[in-house]
Amino acid sequence: MQKYIILVLFTFLIAGCSQQSDVSDIDLKVEESVGDEISLDIETGSVSGKVLFTGTVPERIKLPYKGNPECVAVAHGEILSETLLVNDGGLQNAFIYIKEGLDEDFEFKAPSTPVDVNNVGCIYVPHVVGAQVNQPIQLTNSDPTFHNIHAFAKEQSGWNLGLPFQGMKQTKKFAKPEVMVKLKCDLHPWMIGYIGIVEHPFFTVSGEDGSFSIPNIPAGDYVFGVWHEKLGEKEIEVSVGANQTAELNVSYSG
Repeated sequence: MQKYIILVLFTFLIAGCSQQSDVSDIDLKVEESVGDEISLDIETGSVSGKVLFTGTVPERIKLPYKGNPECVAVAHGEILSETLLVNDGGLQNAFIYIKEGLDEDFEFKAPSTPVDVNNVGCIYVPHVVGAQVNQPIQLTNSDPTFHNIHAFAKEQSGWNLGLPFQGMKQTKKFAKPEVMVKLKCDLHPWMIGYIGIVEHPFFTVSGEDGSFSIPNIPAGDYVFGVWHEKLGEKEIEVSVGANQTAELNVSYSG
């Protein structure tokens, strides 16, 4: 008897600054041609680990904001480069995601909850963030000065939006996956950020100590990408077992 496999779409929420996806349970239904339904649970596991940096950590560069009095007024002390943030060997702001291996029959509904990119103290907060294809990306200006967000996409059309007023918000989406899209404020050129756009919810950004976790991944064999703006991208093969946590540790050197 012919069968049709239907993956019930599911949504997720981006959790705070960690940008770790809170993935709900996946429910796979096998539907008989006569209309009977059998509900099967997909076995899932998780991945956790740490992104590390070995070698001498360079001193953070002071960004040249003092010629802009509007930024001097809102800066919280010195504005320092976020290009390479290392805490006790842990590398912050690496983007970790499933690059290969997901079943092609899986479809992942874009969440309606937006990812927020905020202009705060003349920097982007967060510095690195992830979103799904067609997920709303809310661009906010929390500073009492004019900012713009210029998105330099290569796989699709970019955009350049002005945010002239404090509290102003605009929303955009990306229609295609792209790791990564660079963001820049043309008025304050030291303001740089990045968005990773993927088709699924299995991604996150490493925290202050370099650690990360991605839950509820369908059991299987995957290639994970680990991207960093200065140190490049690495690919790591990981097998995710049912009801198990696979370890993924990656080290960069400087």
